[in-house]
Amino acid sequence: MDTSYDLAIIGGGVNGCGIARDAAGRGLKVFLCEQNDLASGTSSAATKLIHGGLRYLEHYEFRLVREALMEREVLWGIAPHIIWPLRFVLPYHKGLRPAWMLRLGLFLYDHLGGRKRLPATRTLDLARDRAGGPLKPGEFSKGFEYSDCWVEDARLVALNARDAAERGARVVTRAKAVSAERGAKGWSLTVQHRATGSLETVRATAVVNAAGPWAGDVLSATLRMNQAAKVRLVQGSHIVVKKIYEHDRCYIFQNADGRIFFAIPYEQDFTLIGTTDRDYEGNPADVKASPDEVAYICTSASGYFSKPVVPADVVWAYSGVRPLYDKGGSAAQAATRDYVLSLEADNQAPLLSIFGGKLTTYRRLAEHALDMLQPHLPAARRPAGWTGREPLPGGDFAIDGFDALVGEIAAEWPFLSGRHAFRLARLYGTDARKILGNATGAAGLGRDFGATLTEAEVTHLVRHEWARTADDIVWRRTKLGLRMTPAQIAELDDYLEGCVDRLVA
Repeated sequence: MDTSYDLAIIGGGVNGCGIARDAAGRGLKVFLCEQNDLASGTSSAATKLIHGGLRYLEHYEFRLVREALMEREVLWGIAPHIIWPLRFVLPYHKGLRPAWMLRLGLFLYDHLGGRKRLPATRTLDLARDRAGGPLKPGEFSKGFEYSDCWVEDARLVALNARDAAERGARVVTRAKAVSAERGAKGWSLTVQHRATGSLETVRATAVVNAAGPWAGDVLSATLRMNQAAKVRLVQGSHIVVKKIYEHDRCYIFQNADGRIFFAIPYEQDFTLIGTTDRDYEGNPADVKASPDEVAYICTSASGYFSKPVVPADVVWAYSGVRPLYDKGGSAAQAATRDYVLSLEADNQAPLLSIFGGKLTTYRRLAEHALDMLQPHLPAARRPAGWTGREPLPGGDFAIDGFDALVGEIAAEWPFLSGRHAFRLARLYGTDARKILGNATGAAGLGRDFGATLTEAEVTHLVRHEWARTADDIVWRRTKLGLRMTPAQIAELDDYLEGCVDRLVA
């Protein structure tokens, strides 16, 4: 195997995989290593929005908001199976931000980013509109409704990695970068494979540190750089409860402490509520939603909904560590969500470190990263910008064609329930056809692990999306952990332990 690359990327989150996809598509030889599963850190622990970031306007982050707003429709266009529009309801809360300020912010939100397909903001009479129904009666009479988008976050990462691999990149998971030697003309990067403990050394012209919350550790321990890490770790937690209202709109609420939080329809039968913002110390792998955070989210939601939300309602809680750029001084919720790219290339092999960033701007971050590295790498075979035009795997259908795709899948495989057909189309788009293949009945999809997860789907995820454990599948690739029993998840783990090597051989 050739172990010489133009670019070695450390980190399999959205930024690392986005850079890998763009670089491979430009004809560069790319190696990416991830110490755990793809999207196992920050990239699967977000609020799962493709959004401009309405609250960032308060902090005058107009460049970030504009770039993010422009990306909404670009990303929707290349991945209409895992990204789709949402409408958000912002109730006016007396005593907090004044109505004129909210309306001005939403006017800017509508006009900063070249919106074309997403509907504009409108004012709501919450006493008459259905969106007022779940709220405390008599307390919220006026609101505003605006557009943003949803994303299946971990799938966005996996599909970028898959597209990178299909364009020639080598993507290796459960492989930790443990040491590196830097010379004038390149890097020697040593990677340890978790399954065997074996070491592998690859050579690369340039290294990208896209390790997210671990970026500081990579700089000091792996790359042995003496620079200070510019990462501020901020914990954000979310809760999931059984569905607490029937319509399909989302809410964005204000808290008296200045924070905002969301309540979003989730996986058809649930509501996702969050997030928190607090500084975090310790190993990012150990982060968990604390009882205090769960109670804070429940109390915040209960301030708006007529039916209180209590910790006993929580069916799942998750937490992640956001690796924000550290400018120092501000409160955690005010820390910038913009990204900063730091390039070191003075008379030595280039090193690019990524600080900050968000799901929405990952593609533009990748373009900017490659623009910075371009003088040090072979000439690209195609110009920048292609990632915003060519679909991610499964996304090769019209932006408004999702319902038609579901109908086609249901008609071609009539033994599927409506919910099963919808779920496959939503997760895999046109690739659902590859999973279903020539099956003429449920038996043709192999073993049923529960909650419509079949052997055919598991095989696809192992072979094409680097899934290796039940957690990879039920909490990141599919979210079926919300519907499967602990016994079913354990059976899936046992199955994978016995077949992964055969499936990937």
